[in-house]
Order: sequence, then structure tokens, then C-alpha cells
Amino acid sequence: MKKGFTILLILLGIFSAKAQEEPIEKVKDTVKTEVVEVVTKYNPKIADAKKIKKNPTLKIFEKSKKKKLEYTIFSAPVASTFIPKSGVVKGIDVGVKERIYKNYLAVGYGNYATPFVETFLHHSTRFENEFGLSAKYLASEENVRKSVLNSTFSNFNVGAFYKQEDRYFDWKVSLNSERNQYNWYGLPEIVFAETTVNSINEEQTYNYFNVIGEFTFKDSYIDFGKISASYFTDDYNSTEILAKFDAKLDFPLDFIKPNLNDISIKTSVEYLKGEFKNSYKDNNPVKYSIITVKINPEYKIAYLGFAFKAGLKTYVSLDSENDASNIFLIPDVLLQRPIIKEHLNIYGGFSGDLHTNTYKSFTEENPFISPTLFITQTLEESNWFLGFNGNITNDISFNLKASAKNEEDKPLFLRNASKSDGSTAVVNNSLLKGYEFGNSFSVYYDDVKTTSLFAEVQYDFSKRITFTTQIQFDNYTVTNALTEWNLPTLQASLKTEYKKNKWYASANAFYVSERKDGLYNGEFPSSFSGIQTIDSFIDVNLNGGYHFNDKFSAFLKLNNVLNTEYQRFANFDTQGFQALAGITYKFDF
Repeated sequence: MKKGFTILLILLGIFSAKAQEEPIEKVKDTVKTEVVEVVTKYNPKIADAKKIKKNPTLKIFEKSKKKKLEYTIFSAPVASTFIPKSGVVKGIDVGVKERIYKNYLAVGYGNYATPFVETFLHHSTRFENEFGLSAKYLASEENVRKSVLNSTFSNFNVGAFYKQEDRYFDWKVSLNSERNQYNWYGLPEIVFAETTVNSINEEQTYNYFNVIGEFTFKDSYIDFGKISASYFTDDYNSTEILAKFDAKLDFPLDFIKPNLNDISIKTSVEYLKGEFKNSYKDNNPVKYSIITVKINPEYKIAYLGFAFKAGLKTYVSLDSENDASNIFLIPDVLLQRPIIKEHLNIYGGFSGDLHTNTYKSFTEENPFISPTLFITQTLEESNWFLGFNGNITNDISFNLKASAKNEEDKPLFLRNASKSDGSTAVVNNSLLKGYEFGNSFSVYYDDVKTTSLFAEVQYDFSKRITFTTQIQFDNYTVTNALTEWNLPTLQASLKTEYKKNKWYASANAFYVSERKDGLYNGEFPSSFSGIQTIDSFIDVNLNGGYHFNDKFSAFLKLNNVLNTEYQRFANFDTQGFQALAGITYKFDF
């Protein structure tokens, strides 16, 4: 059985092999040769980029290129006073570096019973703001020699400010107040009875209040804005209000041509209103009210070594009390150029201005004026000037200038005629006021032409010593006045400063030539009988001190060292030799 099953398997294997060897019918191939495109994601590499052998030129960016910065300082020449203004003198060696404090207190006392106190307090915070407070008091409680009336004085002023720095602009608010007391002690050469002298109330007090708001803008066409309002009054019910707004704008011209500078536009609006209780000749009040608008565009450019400024001052003035209105157009031109680079420059130009006179400004020039003034504006019609400045050596600098100025309604101080003959203080059954005894001044307006020569030289002798001298000569041509009332023709000054380590000192000497005032035939109203000549004078002042340490120092001030008996105004003698000493304490909170 098993043998038969084995034979069957062998036979099946043989037949199966035979079947595989039989040919199979071939199927026709239908596959053709074609190009197959395989699409895949491409990741570029820096190395695959084709290098650019030549950089392209893009003209569109030429206008955006940085311009070469060119600038010129336009130091417009102005008339200098005969007393040099205080300031930092270049080249002074400050010695050992000392600690700087934000606050100080100075206290002193001098002959003529002169107390002196001055302080300044300042504080700033991390919130970009700061505030401060200042105060100063100076007085003299003893009379001037040869004075039969009270001739004391006192000056007190106080101020405060707050300043804040913001993102787009900075702003500051200031408050100021003054109280100044003087006396009309300059009686004319009239024999006054003792009863008359005792009846004179010679005291006058001026009070002043002022608030100022200032804005300085960043990255703006408006540079700054300033708003000021002030109130001024005295013991005789005189009042004066002055409000003023100033702003400076920059108008760009680069849309016309890329290299053009901006036009600077200075603008201001001013309102002045005041009243005196009476005039000098009668009891009628004297009022004044003036509105002034100013627009002053100017353009500055530097070209081929020349520095040039061209402007036009436009004024609109409205005087409501006198029913007058005026429009003034005044060119403002300045041209300067170096002749010898860094050694000699020449400058010249033409200018003018419209000056607003105020009762406050007159009292600062002459505190002995009467509260009976006529107030108007002064038109500076023209001011031609030509000058040279530069350096003779590295240590010597100079400035020479000649000018010719034409002014309409220039104010001149003229002494009032006395309403008393000296025997009585009562006229027409009325007690005379303290300024009606020929001891006060009025303002006389006249058209005046002034030709001036001015020279200034500064010599830096060393790092510790400097000398500065100034001299000015003026020639006046008046229209209606008998002479140029109370105007000197020659003024000169010499100033020197010294500082070494803990010592410092300065000296100032100045000269003022003769001035002229009026003499009268009799009591007011009266015509002139002649001209009074006020003698010239020289005044020498010394100032020095010693620093004990960073906090404490002592100072000494000597005025009128030559003890010169001179008059600043007719019949008003000045104090003789004056000495004031004190100490200063500096500190931080």
C-alpha cells in the first residue's frame, strides 16, 4: 500500500515538470519611452546664488544723502553800556575743582547802615522737573552827605520758578515780585525854610508783580513761546499793566530747494495800559493804552566766506488814548566776513526798532522821576553800523564800531521846576506833593540823531588775570530841545578779574563825562533861564573774597573807593566811600 502511494507521487512530479517547460504565448509590450518630470520642493541656499559682479547705481537715493553741515554764528553788534555786564571771563583758572552746591545764603553789613541778604534755593527730582526760590534785600538806613531830606533806600525782590521736561516740549512758570523804596531828596539851590522842609513827604515806593510762562518745543516748527503779564504801582496810585506774548517759528524752504535754510519768524503781541492820578501841571489824570504787533521774518546764509542775514521788521501800533495808528516797515540786514581768518573780521548793516517805553523801565533808569509822565513809543527809524573785530594775538581780542542812529521821540530826563519858592509848602490852598519841589524829573521827548564810536579790548594776561576796557563817544543832534538833556558824550570803563586757588578779586573803574540839565527863571510854570552842567566823575569799585572751604567763604565789596563827591542826576549827591563785608554759606538739602 505504501509502495503504491510512493509511485503515484513520483509520476505527479514528472508530469508537473513537463507542464512548466511548455512555451507560453507572448503578450505584446505596450510601454513607450517617455520623459517623466518629478516635481519636488526647492530649498535655496546662499551658495546657489549667482554673484553680482557690478553694483547698480540707484539715483533715487541721491536726494536723501546727508548734507554737509555749514553754520555761522550771527553775533549782531549792539550798543554796549559803559559798565561791562557780569559774566564768565574766558581763560580764568578756577583752580582746584570744588564741590558745586545748589543752594546758598549770603549775609553782609556795611557802612551807611547797609544790611545785605541774598539766597537761592534749588531742587530737582528724578521726574525731570525742578523748582527754585530766590530772594535779595539791600538797603541803606543812613542819609547821603549834605542831604536835608531823607535819602535812604531799600530794594527787595523775590522770585520762584517751576520747570518740567516733557516728551514733546519743556515748560516753565516763574513768579517775580519787587519792592523798591526811594526818596526825592535832591532839592534845587533854593533857600527852603525849615517848616517847608519838614512838610515835604519825599518817600516813593514802587511795587512790581510779574508772572511768566515759557514753552520750548522739541522737533517742531515752533521753537518757543513766552507769555508774560506784569503789574506795576506806586504810592501815588499810579498803575501800569503790561501783557506780552512772544513766539519764534521756523518755516522750512527745503521743498523749494534741498539746501535752503529755514526762515526764522519772530512774532510778538504786546498790550500796555496805565494811568497816573494827575499830571504835573494840573489834577487831570494821564492815561495811556498801546497795542503793538510785531512780525520779524529773517533768513541767514553763509556763502563764499560771507555770513548774511536779511530780515524785515513789521510793526502795527495802535494808541487808543491818542486815536493814533501806525504801520512801520524796517529792514534788518547784517553782513560779516573775515578779512584775515581768525584775526580780523568786518561787519556792517542796517537795522531799526520800535521801543515801548514803560513807567517801570523809566524808574529803573531814574528812580527819581515824578508819577506824572506822558508815555509813548520811541521809533528807531534807522541804525547804520560798520565795525571790525578779531584777535590781535591769542590773548588780545578787540571790537571797533561806528554807527549813526536816527530816533523819533527819544526820551530824555529833565528836572521839573519847583512849585514852591522855598518859603511855603502850600500853593493855592493845597499842600504840595513830595515831588513838586524841583526834586523830581519828567520825560522830554525829542527827535535825536546820534553818531557813535565804540571800542572794546580784552586782554587775557594769564589764566588767572584778565583785563577788559570799553570806551564810547556819542555826538547828539537834537531837534527841539535846548541840548541833549542828561546824556553824556563820553563813557569809559576798565575791568580786571583775578582768581587763584581760594582767593578771588575784581576791580571796576568807570568814567562818565559832563551832562546837562535845565535851570528855571522861577516857580512852575516857568521858562528856562539857562543850562546846568553836571560835573563828570570817576568811580572805582573793588570786590574780593576768600573760600575757607567748599561751603564757607567771606566777601568784601568796596564802592566809590576814591570817595568822589559826584551827582548821578542834578542835585542828587551819591554816597561816598562804601564798604560791605559778609559771609556766604553753600549747601544741599
